[in-house]
Amino acid sequence: MIPPPSRPLRVALVEDQPLFRSMLERTLQDVPKLDVVVSVGTVGEAHRLLTPDLVDVVVLDIDLPDGNGIALGVTLRRAQPDLGVLLLSAHDAMDLLLDLPRDVAHGWCYLSKTSTTSEAALLHAVRSAAAGETVLDPALLERVTPRAGSAVARLTQRQFEVLRLLAQGLSNAGIAERLAITEKSVQNHVYAVYSTLGIDADPVRNPRVSAALRLLEETGPAL
Repeated sequence: MIPPPSRPLRVALVEDQPLFRSMLERTLQDVPKLDVVVSVGTVGEAHRLLTPDLVDVVVLDIDLPDGNGIALGVTLRRAQPDLGVLLLSAHDAMDLLLDLPRDVAHGWCYLSKTSTTSEAALLHAVRSAAAGETVLDPALLERVTPRAGSAVARLTQRQFEVLRLLAQGLSNAGIAERLAITEKSVQNHVYAVYSTLGIDADPVRNPRVSAALRLLEETGPAL
């Protein structure tokens, strides 16, 4: 949930490695209008301290010593439906987002722990989660290719590039700048992507979220 201008974005960290958790906390705490209000290392501590509406975003390690970060995120989201969730992992586990229950699937972002060393990537993912958007790890997305016979495989090379940037959470303006094309061209490519993937038929979910998850579902690591 994006907070009103009168208060900062409140973040909770659930990460069992003390040094890594401390790095995340220092990075986020130094950002204006952002406040780390809970920093713990276990599922048990998170359940005890994270009462509904205490924070806007929770940053979760997937692998915790006393449980699974995704299961924790599902429980927290059901108690607070507007809670943003950013998952972290030391290995490529993005496809786990595809197994999320539909009632809590919006507003989950994913970064590898390597990518969190980029302050820009970390802050973008935290803020996107707060806004209910889905942002996937940019470095991991660079290494995926469409699966044969999938709808994603029917996209042109340019449309596939646009889809990968969209899944990283870039706006149309950001995609246009990255590809050195006009925003109008980006908009046309985005509409073509939605049409090819059949996303226009599902008005309930944010189409950019649907497109990001479809990319995840229909691609695999480049061989």
